[in-house]
Amino acid sequence: MSKYTTGEMAKLCDVSVRTVQFYDQKGVLHPSAESEGGRRIYNDDDLTKLRIVCTLKSIGLSLDSIKSVMKSELSEKILTILLDEQMKTLSDEIGERQKQLEMVTIIKESIAGKATNPANTILDVEHMMEKKNNSRNTKKLALIYMAVVAVSVVGCAFMVWMVKSQLWWALGVYLAMAVFGITVSAFQLKNTVFICPNCDAVFEIRRAFFTTGSHKVRWAKCPECGKKNWCVLRKQVPPKEIE
Repeated sequence: MSKYTTGEMAKLCDVSVRTVQFYDQKGVLHPSAESEGGRRIYNDDDLTKLRIVCTLKSIGLSLDSIKSVMKSELSEKILTILLDEQMKTLSDEIGERQKQLEMVTIIKESIAGKATNPANTILDVEHMMEKKNNSRNTKKLALIYMAVVAVSVVGCAFMVWMVKSQLWWALGVYLAMAVFGITVSAFQLKNTVFICPNCDAVFEIRRAFFTTGSHKVRWAKCPECGKKNWCVLRKQVPPKEIE
C-alpha cells in the first residue's frame, strides 16, 4: 500500500495543503500514521476518502454533513445514492446544454437564410428565456428565505423586549413575519422528496423545521421503515411519481 505526505495528497486531489490539514483538524480525514518527525502519513484508503470528501464538497455538502454521513453505519449506501443523484443531474445538464447548442446552430442557419422554418426557432428562444427567468426567480426565493431566517433570529430578541414594553402592535408584526417565513419554507420544500438509505423508500419531509442537514442530505425519519438516517435529496419529480 502506497504512502503519501500531506503535500502529495493535496496534489493528487487538486487541493491546497492547508485544505488537507484543515480536514484533519475538523475530524473529517485523519492521517493513518505519523512519521518519527511528526509528519502526517496517508495511505491509499485515505486518498480514496479525500477524493470522496472533495466530490461531496463540490456538489454542495457542508463539512459537518460530510463528516456525519461518513460516520454513518450506511455511509457507503448514502454516498452511492448521493453520487447517483449527482450523475442524473449532470446527465440532464449535459442534455440541456446539447439542446441549447443545437438551438444556437439552428438560429445561426435561420439568420443566414438556410433554415426552412425560422418560426420554430423563435419559440425555442422564448422557451429558453422563460427558463432563464425561472432560474432567476428560484435564486430570489432563496434570498428571501435567508432573509426570513435572519429576521426571525432578530425577532426573538425583539419579541422579549416588546412583551416587556407591552407593545402589542409590534408583537402582531412579528407574528405576521413568522407566518410569512413558514409559508416561504413550505413553498420551497414543495414536491421535494428524499431517498432513505435503509429501505430505498422515496418520501417527502413535511416537518422541515424539525430536521437538520444541508440541501443535499437531511437527518430524518423514514415513514416506511421508521429508521432515522441521512436521507438524500432526490432530483425533483412530479408529485404523481411519489408513492
